[in-house]
Amino acid sequence: MADIEIRNTVSTDLARLSALDHSIDTDYVWQLDLHRETGQVEVSLREVRLPRTIRLEHPRPASELADTWHLRPMLSAMIGLEAVAYVRFSDVIMPHAVWITDVVVGKPMRGQGLARKLINSAEAWGIQRGLRKVVIEVQSKNAPAVRMIQKLGFELLRL
Repeated sequence: MADIEIRNTVSTDLARLSALDHSIDTDYVWQLDLHRETGQVEVSLREVRLPRTIRLEHPRPASELADTWHLRPMLSAMIGLEAVAYVRFSDVIMPHAVWITDVVVGKPMRGQGLARKLINSAEAWGIQRGLRKVVIEVQSKNAPAVRMIQKLGFELLRL
């Protein structure tokens, strides 16, 4: 992989970042199972194979990026002068935590560890500010992202 620089997003990155394919194709989803007994509720998540591949759109429209990028911290992954991925996060959603709301990697760059680098950079941003936790928001339908965050050692929680 070419040299990647992770840096604060600037306005000139937005056209390229908005143009990235924000969708994913997946053959799996994570299903929530509830088991209720008197005085107790057990919740579990399990990976389920779908009968066919589905396309999952990003929960926030890329077209809104230009209007909202400055409202919370955002880092861009750069190859030379080209923005190829980004991470958006907040330090106000949960006390003492970096809450990652978006990790988007352009299709040609997927599977090369770029999302991991962006998550690590957001975590480092939080550590510099004394934040002790990292929460990653992900759709249960986004099985590739769920697998990746599990591989990074994060726990699955349902809020």
